Amino acid sequence: MFKGRSKHTLDAKGRLSIPARFKQVLAEKGETSLVITNYGSEDDVCLCAYTTSEWAIKEKKALRLPENNAAARNYLRYFISGAVECPVKQGRINIPPDLREIAGLRKDVVVVGQLKKFEIWDRDKWELVFKRAQKEFKESSEALSEFGI
Repeated sequence: MFKGRSKHTLDAKGRLSIPARFKQVLAEKGETSLVITNYGSEDDVCLCAYTTSEWAIKEKKALRLPENNAAARNYLRYFISGAVECPVKQGRINIPPDLREIAGLRKDVVVVGQLKKFEIWDRDKWELVFKRAQKEFKESSEALSEFGI
């Protein structure tokens, strides 16, 4: 599982060093690539990184979506169409320029564990999103109590 968060720097070619604890997760699962896609909207846009096995689960579910459903089309057009398989080489991935642009990634980023996936945020955007999550944490925790959390 991907846990924790850490600050990183993208190099000029868009390469990101994977945190050591995340590399360990990939090694344990025998994963040599990640599937990266865009996620969120407006001021809440980041990239999500999935192992290829977790992404395969997403694809299987997406295949069952009805073609004539507007929400399904939006999901496929935005989330699924953005997916790019990125090989992990020397502990790094190369994030494609169009995905960096969509997420507003420049140089300073934050990598955020989300258990089955991890997110990649522009550092300034992350600070705003984190502060909002911190402010709303009590209410969110109470709302999730019905799920046993």
